[in-house]
Amino acid sequence: MGSPPGLAGRWRRLFAGVLDWLIVSIATTPFTWSSWDYVWDPSRGAWERYPVEHAFLAGLVAFLYFWLLHAFWNGQTLGKKLFGMRVVQENGARITVAQAAVRQIVETGLAWVCCIGSLVDLGWILFDPRKQAVHDKAARTVVVNA
Repeated sequence: MGSPPGLAGRWRRLFAGVLDWLIVSIATTPFTWSSWDYVWDPSRGAWERYPVEHAFLAGLVAFLYFWLLHAFWNGQTLGKKLFGMRVVQENGARITVAQAAVRQIVETGLAWVCCIGSLVDLGWILFDPRKQAVHDKAARTVVVNA
């Protein structure tokens, strides 16, 4: 099975992804810095300082960035727009809100598997004739030239 014409290149996908994660990292920096909160420790009878990180909130911002932009901005994130790509259904139609959600849920779930999931997900692109990652397969989407 050969690659259909119009599929986005692997390197462009990589560079667009790096740019998107750089944007998300900058946007979530306020949530990822450790802050300190005081909590009363009744066993010691004193206030204790505890580090507080807002990793869940940072993850939520990242999820929303990818899901909402893919769903409502012609299948593109800022990185994909800059590198001239977009996500579409396997038949070439516009990606649906549900497909964008499935795509991002699978990608996020695989990322939580101790980084190995992300390597499998993205590594799949190297061997797949349609250049689909695992999250693309799950959502039945492809990344094409815009």
